Amino acid sequence: MAEQPEEDFSSLPLPDRIAHKNWKVRKGGYEDAAKAFAATPHESDPVFRPFILDSGLWKGAVADSNVAAQQEGINALCAFLKFGGLEACRRSRNATVSAIVEKGLSSTRAATKQSALEALLLYIELDKADPIIEDLIPSLANKQPKIIAATLSALTAIYHAYGVKIVDPKPALKSLPKAFGHADKNVRAEASNLAVELYRWLREAMKTLFWEELKPVQQQDLEKLFDAIKQEPPPKQDRLLRSQQAALASKLEEEDVVEAAEEEEDNTVEVETFDLAEPVDVLAKVPKDLYENLASTKWKERKEALEAFYEVAHVDKIKDGHFDEIIQCLAKCMKDANIAVVTVAANCVNVLAKGLRKPFSRYRSRIMSPIMERLKEKKQALADALGQALDSIFGSTGLTECLEDILEFLSHKNPQVKLETLKFLIRCLKTTRVAPSKPETKSIADAATKLLTDTSEVTRSGGAEILGTLMKIMGERAMGPYLEGLDEIRKTKIKEYFDAAIVKAKDKPKPVVAPPPKAAQPPQKRMVKKAAPGAKKPAPRASTPQQEDPPTRPAPSRGLPSKLGGLTKPGLATPGAGLKAPKKMTGPGGAPSLASPRRAVVSPTYEVEATPAPKLGRGLAGRPLGKPIPAPASPPALTVPAGMTAAERAELEELRMENDRIKRAAEELRAERSKLTSQIHELQHQNAQLIEDHTRDVLSIKAKETQLVRARSDAEAAEETVYKQQREIDRLKRELSRTMRANSPSAPPDHKDQIYRDTGVNGSNTHHYPSLERYNSSMSESRDVGFQRARSYMSSPSSEKENSGGGLDATAPLTKKQRPTTMMSTDSSSSMRPPAMKHESGSRTKDSEGGSNGEPVENWKRAAEVTSQLKARIEQMKAKQG
Repeated sequence: MAEQPEEDFSSLPLPDRIAHKNWKVRKGGYEDAAKAFAATPHESDPVFRPFILDSGLWKGAVADSNVAAQQEGINALCAFLKFGGLEACRRSRNATVSAIVEKGLSSTRAATKQSALEALLLYIELDKADPIIEDLIPSLANKQPKIIAATLSALTAIYHAYGVKIVDPKPALKSLPKAFGHADKNVRAEASNLAVELYRWLREAMKTLFWEELKPVQQQDLEKLFDAIKQEPPPKQDRLLRSQQAALASKLEEEDVVEAAEEEEDNTVEVETFDLAEPVDVLAKVPKDLYENLASTKWKERKEALEAFYEVAHVDKIKDGHFDEIIQCLAKCMKDANIAVVTVAANCVNVLAKGLRKPFSRYRSRIMSPIMERLKEKKQALADALGQALDSIFGSTGLTECLEDILEFLSHKNPQVKLETLKFLIRCLKTTRVAPSKPETKSIADAATKLLTDTSEVTRSGGAEILGTLMKIMGERAMGPYLEGLDEIRKTKIKEYFDAAIVKAKDKPKPVVAPPPKAAQPPQKRMVKKAAPGAKKPAPRASTPQQEDPPTRPAPSRGLPSKLGGLTKPGLATPGAGLKAPKKMTGPGGAPSLASPRRAVVSPTYEVEATPAPKLGRGLAGRPLGKPIPAPASPPALTVPAGMTAAERAELEELRMENDRIKRAAEELRAERSKLTSQIHELQHQNAQLIEDHTRDVLSIKAKETQLVRARSDAEAAEETVYKQQREIDRLKRELSRTMRANSPSAPPDHKDQIYRDTGVNGSNTHHYPSLERYNSSMSESRDVGFQRARSYMSSPSSEKENSGGGLDATAPLTKKQRPTTMMSTDSSSSMRPPAMKHESGSRTKDSEGGSNGEPVENWKRAAEVTSQLKARIEQMKAKQG
């Protein structure tokens, strides 16, 4: 029995063959579809339409149950993507990626794996990588280890081909800890490969997202793998997107291949920790008492407040918010008298600028000038902190924003400020990625040239380094005009810095210089176009002489019409009118040339007769003979604008003169502008100097006012103290006078001494009585301060005046209110009077008596009784007080 021939399905449409239940039919359909896609002339070919409308066809092809058909189906999908373009990619992506991961990447056939990986790379190449990565990451949580390992391998290949600039590394980095903790060794091995590939691009920045979650042993193993990569050069993107390919192709048409390659090398971007970190809301963590502590009078509290804020703000990435009040406080701290506070404030500015990056640029104008003003401090720790803060501010803004302040402080009167600003400018030029513009280059070069004549050697070397670094960016040709007036020694030094400088920005002047030749060619073409219409339109030329008559009528009055009048009267008035322009040296030939197409015989004869007529007919006429002299120069002028009329030539001359006048006016305006610009810079400098002087004067005035207020308060306090002391003195004087009245009776020296010996302090009976001055020097040992001051004033002139006449004042009787106080004070004063005071009082009493020893004895007895009474009262008072 003969075998039945197989049925031919090639006549079926491709979608029907791909959806057929027979795997051989499907396999043939995949192969024919791939050939059909490759043969299409463009992306909008009708062959793609059925597969774009029905994306389910590709899902079945990728997940085909037959491995042979599956391989051809994935190949057909790659051809569909390669030749179908962006629309084919977007329509089929959602239906195929998951199936490719589950069925294609985990296939046992190497060719199928490679085709599946190529399909994923094509999806990224045609559009973008984010949708593919979003579909791949969930597969890392699959239950089958082979699918997880295959997904990790695909991620490694994707990052190797496109790099982290095209493919976001954050999702992969966050999934690494879970992969490293998997039980399957193949999964852990693929995770290590992915970590190594990411380390090629990210270096140490990648560790911030997952490193702490790994075990110490895994960290050590990865460090060994990383050590082998550290010496390798930075990686480059191996595969370009379609958009990048188109941009590169258009660039290669305009530029040289070498320049395009150099630009591609310059586009390598270093990924930093900031790009991978998650933003942190710092404002929510700021201490509540921050502003209160920053306003404290104690520098330690201010320093501790800043340190607390530094700990909060020291993160990789800060969430944008309103930091105006904090920036204002930090700017105020830059003027703090304590260096430690300024150092911590500079560190806070540093972490804020690094954490915010571009959003920090709106605070630059408020914080940069106070920082640069504080560069006058010579302490190295503070200078380093301020320099780091300035570098972070520059990194968040750019050279254009910071240049104005830098140039202002380059001319600062403080040498330390000038030197640190110079170093900051050099760092800016070396790290900037954007070349300065022409005006900025001129400003920097002028400022650096002035520094070359500074008195300090360090400043002069810094100026040379600025010029050398700037030359590295802009090129030697662009910097040539700024080095013309320098001597050879300085040029040599600038050249040394130029050779040693390492910059990240390069100026590309070629695209700017190229347009001028293209702009110079169109005017020549326009001149040809103007000449061509003149030759193509001979008919309207009869009207052009009529239009030329008004400008040429003044010329015939000089005599040329008289020469040609007798020759041209027989009916050739119109050609003769064209010959009336010899005044401009182009008329005699111009008119015949215009009339020559119509009167080929007449015009040459008049040319011949017109030229000898002035020579033969009027040989001695001065003015007519003066005209033909420039005639030999007329033919070249006629040959250039062959198709132009006299009016057009006159208009052309006027336009040329107008052009020259405009150019001269433009040059004058440029010179005036440069002069005004220099004046503006000088005035700005003077204004800044005046503002600085004014600020310094205001600060000194405020300091003087503070001192004056303090002096006034001290004076008022002193006056109040003096007033209190005066009142105390008066009171003590009154007490003293009352005491003296109570002890008015005099006694002989023997009795008086006996009395005072009995009432001595602490019962002392010593006969040694020191002088009053020595007693006044030891008043601090007395018990009662009031009586010490009373005793010190006993020898004063006022007390002697009161005590003159034996120390008695019989005219001052005591009132009822004063008597108890007087008796109390008398008792206390008599009981506490030192021996020296008793001796002096007795001697004065004796002197006042004038040697009257004949008084009755009763007076002395009465004095002794009074003394005993005083003693008794003192004892009573002591008993009451105890």
